[in-house]
Amino acid sequence: MTGVQTPTRTAEGKPRHLYEVDVLRILTFACVIGVHTTSHTVASDDVGLNALLGLLHFTRLVFFSLTAFVLVYSYTLRPRPMAQFWPKRFLLVGVPYLAWSFVYVASSWLISPTRRGDVPDLVRTYAEGIVTGVSWYHLYFLLVTMQVYLLLPVIAWLVRRTRGHHVAVLVVSLVLQLVVFAGYKYFPASDAWLHGYQKQFFFSYVFFIVSGAVAADHADAFLRFIRVHRRAVLGGFVGVGVLTLGVWALQVGLGQSLYAAGTPLQPIQVVWSTAVFVGFLAIGARWADRRRPGSPLARVVDYGSDRSFGIFLSHPFMIWILLYGDSWLERFVPKPWLTLVTYLLVLVLSVAVTELFRWTPLSVPLTGRPSLASRGQREARARKRGAAGGGAAADADVALAGAGAGVASSADTAVVSAVSPEPVEPDDALVGETDDVGRRAPR
Repeated sequence: MTGVQTPTRTAEGKPRHLYEVDVLRILTFACVIGVHTTSHTVASDDVGLNALLGLLHFTRLVFFSLTAFVLVYSYTLRPRPMAQFWPKRFLLVGVPYLAWSFVYVASSWLISPTRRGDVPDLVRTYAEGIVTGVSWYHLYFLLVTMQVYLLLPVIAWLVRRTRGHHVAVLVVSLVLQLVVFAGYKYFPASDAWLHGYQKQFFFSYVFFIVSGAVAADHADAFLRFIRVHRRAVLGGFVGVGVLTLGVWALQVGLGQSLYAAGTPLQPIQVVWSTAVFVGFLAIGARWADRRRPGSPLARVVDYGSDRSFGIFLSHPFMIWILLYGDSWLERFVPKPWLTLVTYLLVLVLSVAVTELFRWTPLSVPLTGRPSLASRGQREARARKRGAAGGGAAADADVALAGAGAGVASSADTAVVSAVSPEPVEPDDALVGETDDVGRRAPR
């Protein structure tokens, strides 16, 4: 109600930007780079890094929960026909999918002495990559994301029709997810009909899609629970992490390789990824409650959240460049330091490339975001219109910002101690990742 501040609403009743989601996205994105750099640089007998890799394999599952959460949350705030929703979503995700698929396929084609110049081979490989999501090892995530976009009407209908029975829905989807992952991990013959494309289909992530959607339907209560029980949530996060490492060690003891024991599509990852999702949100909620708009750290977080999708798209290319062939990096940096050095270099290069792309007309296909140059032009025009409108509009904006930064006197205020001054719908063009990239990308 108006005058009562909640985790998702200002005291004026307007939706606020979910800064806790920004933090979750950034933390998970940082782990995405960690997964890929470690997968490419870890020694097969390095126990510590392989154990770490097993822990980092939560990323794809967390992002599917987050994708479903922001989709349903945004759709609840602003319902709109799919004829409007789908074109926007497929522009900002589908176009980068097509563009980067071509970049990766064409790059492999150009450096191959046996394929270079064979244009029919390039066309065939590109078409196969588009259909199957295998143009490069991380792009399948966008293929699954677009499946979730197509299924949004069904997801929203399911959430709406099962209100009052969401616990049962979660239990059923959880059991189904555990059965599916158990089949993938321990009974490989059970998924032979998928011909190795398990990760390319939405049904491989049913619990994470459903749980994210259900959480969005209870967003206020969900985020309030995380704030009130932050210590318990973070304690559970640590405890499940220890359990995950224990399962990894047990599977190694039973004869699995250090890498295979930590693969992502297995039952323990269902529990661990769920703990990471709520744990990262708890960290994000702490940040959101203490965030000072305009502070250096706030600007860094805002920047990281905005650039994360472009960095996701380009960072495997940076890994490829750094480690291609007889890599100078591998000659001069010994293992295990190679993993850390590669991580830092990939991060710096990906940020730089993404920043460059953001200021060009290629921003949408290469970063999934509108060009900053065009945005600047729009903002300049808006400022001119605002100046022409006189001081009354400016006074109203100041009053709104001041009210938005105030603190309500209800019990909810104790839970949410800071308010976003601007009511902003969360971005639903999220980024995910792939985990099982093997030791080195194809060359």
